Amino acid sequence: MTRITCGRALPFLLLAGCAAGSSPPPPATPPPVRVDVEPPAHPFPSTYAAPQTGVTLIRNATVLTAAGPRLDNASLLLRDGRIEAVGPDITAPANATVIDATGKWVTPGVIDSHSHLGVYPAPGVDAVSDGNEMTDPNTAEVWAEHSIWPQDPQFGLAIAGGVTAMQILPGSANLFGGRGVTIKNVPSRTYQGMKFPDAPHGLKMACGENPKRVYGEKGRAPSTRMGNVSGYRQAWIRAQKYREQWDRWQRSGADPATRPDRDLELETLAGVLRGEILVHNHCYRADEMATMIDIAKEFGYRIASFHHGVEAYKVRDLLAREGICGSLWADWWGFKLEAYDGIVENIALVDEAGACAIVHSDDAQGMQRLNQEAAKAMAAGRRAGIDVTYEKAIRWITLNPARALGIDDVTGSLEMGKNADVVIWSADPFSVYAKAERVFIDGALMYDRNDPSTHRKADVMLGTVTEVWK
Repeated sequence: MTRITCGRALPFLLLAGCAAGSSPPPPATPPPVRVDVEPPAHPFPSTYAAPQTGVTLIRNATVLTAAGPRLDNASLLLRDGRIEAVGPDITAPANATVIDATGKWVTPGVIDSHSHLGVYPAPGVDAVSDGNEMTDPNTAEVWAEHSIWPQDPQFGLAIAGGVTAMQILPGSANLFGGRGVTIKNVPSRTYQGMKFPDAPHGLKMACGENPKRVYGEKGRAPSTRMGNVSGYRQAWIRAQKYREQWDRWQRSGADPATRPDRDLELETLAGVLRGEILVHNHCYRADEMATMIDIAKEFGYRIASFHHGVEAYKVRDLLAREGICGSLWADWWGFKLEAYDGIVENIALVDEAGACAIVHSDDAQGMQRLNQEAAKAMAAGRRAGIDVTYEKAIRWITLNPARALGIDDVTGSLEMGKNADVVIWSADPFSVYAKAERVFIDGALMYDRNDPSTHRKADVMLGTVTEVWK
């Protein structure tokens, strides 16, 4: 016997009503639909709110501020999520939580400029493999944040390695892979709750083998490096016209009746041309980096960072002159032909030339030990006779990536007024034996190696593991 509810019976009982002697209520008037005159500037805004914190004094530590000389037997005062003071002889306020860091080291939180956490989460299965939209050489319209799975257990493993912030990027299959997003490494139900407030978007671009191979195998352009360059230039020409069209409309009074049609792909590219979105360019070979610099000059945008850049040492003077960072590996090389000329002195040579050198991961496991990756690069430089100090090397994983991501005004170094993103290490952070003991984000203790209650367990892992942190 089929059960008929009032709603399902309505077509048959229209005259009689759903209850004896009653008439159906008149339909509700739907609320008016709001139509914006212009596209919203931030359609997926950050909802992150820094937690309420008190006062914490970390004392008797060796401090690497990333902004000045090493400080021995120094203290760091955190108040209301900010750094209030750094140096010797800081008196603890009456209500402060005091941490004795004798024998330990303190640094800014580690920042990874190139990550795919959340878009290639664990477990690594096709159902959650969401980092590459390999449907067109130009997918500037897609945003990596729309693929982030906040449950990815790799976020918790990263904070155990001292990582407090990272840029999540799309993959490198396309000439224009889409927008990247900078996040804080905090637990959240949504990616909006992880988004770093006011951090600019990045645009992932890729040169070289990847896009020409992906689309050449599909029997379409680009299938050569010259096809790559043609694809970039054609896209930027369209973006210039789009930007000019919107600028003319704004200057003419922004009449809603004549508003241009929106194009999500061109909105992203126009954002780059306006200086609102930063370019992060996957590029291995020196000659191709030089070509990408020329394209940027042709169309009037700036490259924030070349990523991977195993031949960056060959154009380190160009990077220094143009103010372009190199987000580089400590020792990955040779896994394909365009990576064949990589050398372990790469990062140290870029730094020595006065360019912005960064140690990045591009790898969920490597992210957990970026301090050790920096130590490898530092040791390689020293063996080559380059004077790589601790003060320089710490910037490779803190202040320099913050600069490339456009957030160095609020994080990346231990300076008064900046966010209290801090790591207490058990030992010299460039030692293979060092572990991140406590990690603070905006002054809140987000990870304590000795307190299991702070060890983040993603929902997807509940019931499958017990303790993986020690």
